[in-house]
Amino acid sequence: MNDMNQALDHKKILVVDNEPVRSQQITTVLSFVGEYFEHCEQDDLAEKLSKNSNYITVIVTGDISNNTSDIIKKNPSTPFLLHDVIDANALAGLMNVIGSLQVPLNYAQLTEQIHHCHQYFNKLPRTGAQFTSSALFRSLVGSSKAMSEVRFLIEQVAKTPASVLVLGESGTGKEVVARNIHNLSDRAKGTFVPVNCGAIPAELLESELFGHEKGAFTGAISTRKGRFELAEGGTLFLDEIGDMPQPMQVKLLRVLQERTFERVGGSKSIKADVRIVAATHQNLEDMIKEGSFREDLFYRLNVFPVETPSLRERKEDIPLLLKELLSRFESEQGKTVRFTEKAIESLMEHPWPGNVRELSNLIERMLIMYGDQIVDVTELPRKYQHIDIEAYNPEYPEELQEQDAINELFAGFDYDDIDDNDAPESTIVDNTTDANIVENNNTGLLPDEGLNLKEHLAELEVSLITQSLVKHDYVVARAAETLGMRRTTLVEKMRKYDLQKPNE
Repeated sequence: MNDMNQALDHKKILVVDNEPVRSQQITTVLSFVGEYFEHCEQDDLAEKLSKNSNYITVIVTGDISNNTSDIIKKNPSTPFLLHDVIDANALAGLMNVIGSLQVPLNYAQLTEQIHHCHQYFNKLPRTGAQFTSSALFRSLVGSSKAMSEVRFLIEQVAKTPASVLVLGESGTGKEVVARNIHNLSDRAKGTFVPVNCGAIPAELLESELFGHEKGAFTGAISTRKGRFELAEGGTLFLDEIGDMPQPMQVKLLRVLQERTFERVGGSKSIKADVRIVAATHQNLEDMIKEGSFREDLFYRLNVFPVETPSLRERKEDIPLLLKELLSRFESEQGKTVRFTEKAIESLMEHPWPGNVRELSNLIERMLIMYGDQIVDVTELPRKYQHIDIEAYNPEYPEELQEQDAINELFAGFDYDDIDDNDAPESTIVDNTTDANIVENNNTGLLPDEGLNLKEHLAELEVSLITQSLVKHDYVVARAAETLGMRRTTLVEKMRKYDLQKPNE
């Protein structure tokens, strides 16, 4: 399943080993944890890397030759992991060697190291994020006592004709319960018709439910069937029944009692062979006391109540929910995301006011930001970070850092945009000698004794930032505008260089 011939579009792990047995062991573990991989021998490593830059990490096993060491040096953008290496000293000092795997391999160790490789890959200078989209899914997966009770109730009531009232907070999967009741019932071959009573204007709800005859009201140019007729022989799901206006409550009660109804503008009674499942997040008994919901309708609907638990009441189900939701995302989009054990622990500490819908939205967000990667606590949005861990900050070879510093310093500068007429007076040349030019423009001259370019650029950057901050009395937003950068970028640089407003 994880062979690269079947998953060419996925980021992958390249396992480098000349020993088939050892290679089989590590690829078996990779397959078990859901990683995509490809195998090659050490002699083919250089060619593999030259043809494909989509490897998120390379696992080198066994003996390391000088040639392998050279390849690692020549590919500073690719992270490497060591496993069962005979002489790891051969790779000492190479920053893109992220770590080593201990024998025997285990899930926690492997996912943590691969997560570090993802971070190395993601935070490479000028590396952009990968985006994807995903649909919303909700499920009743779980092994908690509360969910076991819900499934038991569904199984018990599904085969009966009883009306069902599903209660629970928004996002707990009330429609999923209704669909399961329908699918397990004798009406499964019929149609499941959902209606959101709160989303339809009161003046249109009667026509929506019962249909109307031609000419029944302005705009009724033809006869139209309502949801009751469309659900004939099946199940009608009345969602948010608590939002139904009282006049409609009376008409619905009559249908439930007599099992007949008439279209708007019609006089012919139509038989209603429909199973009713209603749902609400409101407390209907409190609404009865307030006079906004009919008590007789409540008892007609509340023949068999099913209460869906909130996610905070069944936090032990979160790992299973993650697995189920991710499986559905991957099935539809061909992309997935995985969570470290610490990340899952952090999610289990969250109160989840939006319940399973909120969890699904979070997965969609993580899929957009970290598709086909491993998410740790530090990648979660701040409000979901309930465990303190030290963020992994990769170090990069000097040549990558210098290149990034130069790109950042001169980003957005276009020499072609400079017009001779717009040049500063000090640079306008009119019968001046080379000596005058040197005297007026000596900041770009290379000293005879040479210089450390990285330190020189850093000093120049600190100087310019400090000048801008002083000019604007350390008002960061104004200083950032003067420097042509975002405020958050300037804040990061102030933290990097320890630039603070002097105490007065």
